[in-house]
Amino acid sequence: MTFIVLNLISKKNMSGEEIRQEIKKRRGSKPSPGTIYPVLKELKNAKFVEEIPSPGKIKKYKLTKKGKKELEVATR
Repeated sequence: MTFIVLNLISKKNMSGEEIRQEIKKRRGSKPSPGTIYPVLKELKNAKFVEEIPSPGKIKKYKLTKKGKKELEVATR
């Protein structure tokens, strides 16, 4: 799941809910928040993604340089 989330965020900045919706489109079932948010926390702690300011309470995430590098290594 980590790679999928990293890959989705590499295409555009996304919130956890947007990631869940996109996975539903691609796989047919929507992962629970208990699946997505721990992955986002792990990616954030590893400095592969960072939160970006957005209006309201919705957190959006974007790839960092380290995250881009990690994705390149993983897709070779």
